[in-house]
This record gives sequence, structure tokens and C-alpha cells, in this order.
Amino acid sequence: MKERIILGIDPGTTIMGFGIIKVVGKTMHFVQLNELDLKKYSDHYLKLKLIFERTIELIDTHNPDEIAIEAPFFGKNVQSMLKLGRAQGVAMAAGLSREIPITEYLPKKIKMAITGNGNASKEQVAKMLQSMLGLKTLPKNLDSTDGLAAAVCHFYNSGRIELGKSYTGWDAFVKQNSKGPQTSKGGRKNNPIVDLRKKTK
Repeated sequence: MKERIILGIDPGTTIMGFGIIKVVGKTMHFVQLNELDLKKYSDHYLKLKLIFERTIELIDTHNPDEIAIEAPFFGKNVQSMLKLGRAQGVAMAAGLSREIPITEYLPKKIKMAITGNGNASKEQVAKMLQSMLGLKTLPKNLDSTDGLAAAVCHFYNSGRIELGKSYTGWDAFVKQNSKGPQTSKGGRKNNPIVDLRKKTK
């Protein structure tokens, strides 16, 4: 029977949450909850380095077939959003460097998939996951269960068309976004994404 591993990631610059499930046929099994505590580090760039290294470490240890990551939500604090977006981007870069397909899910979609309520609390999501996967205890910080929720959400959405934004690697990303210049409403041509790794003549 075919098996696949899904790594779920909840981006954060204070605590980064990771959850891993194994899917055998149409059944999911809990593998691991993991978190990266970044509270003691004040240097934002060091945090990004540690996020990249931990994500790579988990990828190389568990060899996930797919990655599901929570998309940053839009808040009022622009600086917080920027930091969260960077944390997500670095985790995605780690996955892309290993050529693992990545899918983003909005927080509401993840909560809806787990609890049936897009406005559910972290605690409600964690309790539902505990019941679904037979977890004996829940972690003190619920960031890792948020990561697990992203993985479970991906399991429920696998095979459907509306998977959200997916990236299978840099080359695919360039191909998808380089179909020639498109003309905007003002008549100007929008330049496609250029792969800077290739030398231009």
C-alpha cells in the first residue's frame, strides 16, 4: 500500500511549529510534533538561519513527500507581518531546495478542515487533533499542533482541485510565471519573472 509523509509547518519568529503525519492508503497516522523555540534570540537574521536549518533537518530526517504551510494572516502590525512572511519564506525555501511540493493554506481553511469552524481557537484545533490522532498529551505551546493541523488539512484536501497556492520547485515556479509579457490596463507590458541563474546572451 502506498505511503506518503506530510510535513506541516506553522511559521513564527517566536515559536515555529512542525507536525508530521504518515498517510497509508486513505488513513493518516501521527508521526511527530516538533517546535523551534526562538524566544531567546534577538537577532532576526539568526532566527531565519535557525528556521532554515531546523526545517532542513526535519526534511532530511523524515523525507516528507509534501509540505503544507500556514499562510501568514493579514494583521494591523506591518512589522510583525513582514517578520512572519520572512519566516514562512525561509521554511518554504528549505522545502524547495529539496524539491518538495509545497501548498499554502489560509488559517481559516485549516481551522475549517479540522473543526468545521473557521474561527476556532488554537485550543479547539488542538483538542480535535488529539481526538482524531489519539494523542496522549498536548504540548504546552500549541504552535506544533498548528503545524500538525496544516498537515491534516492537506491530507483532507489532497486530490481536490482547490489546493490553494502550490509550488513544486523553482524551475516550475519560473515556468508558471514566465509565459511572456502581459499587457496591463494602462497598455504597459508587465515583465515576466526572469530566472537569474541562467546567463543571458
